[in-house]
Amino acid sequence: MVQVFLYVHIIWSTRNRESVLTRPVRVVLFSHIKKLAEEKGIHLLEVNGAEDHVHLLLQLHPAQNLSQVMRLLRSESSEWTNTTQLIKAGFDWSDEIIAYSVSPGSLAQVTSFIERQEEYHLTRTFQTEIEVFLKTDK
Repeated sequence: MVQVFLYVHIIWSTRNRESVLTRPVRVVLFSHIKKLAEEKGIHLLEVNGAEDHVHLLLQLHPAQNLSQVMRLLRSESSEWTNTTQLIKAGFDWSDEIIAYSVSPGSLAQVTSFIERQEEYHLTRTFQTEIEVFLKTDK
């Protein structure tokens, strides 16, 4: 029996990093993203974010293509947000995406980090967060 564990932490922001994802919007939108993922056979372990971005933790099936999964979740959630007028102004996600692999031993740590996004961003901006993620040891 072959067991494959492909975990990916994905981050993307709203268009122009607009702060349009208020707490009530996040609750509804993230619930919709969870439901969409389930319907499409995408194993979404965690989703959360702040007013200008979203974090997802996925477990990919070996036959799933990361690019296609992200495109589906982003385009459908954006279209749904506009159709339902969850956000009154036109809504879209930024084209910038960060995705990186997560080891099975780090799942609890990454899940906890995603769950605490609101608290985390009381003292740090999204830009600061991205700089930390992209920092490499030299």
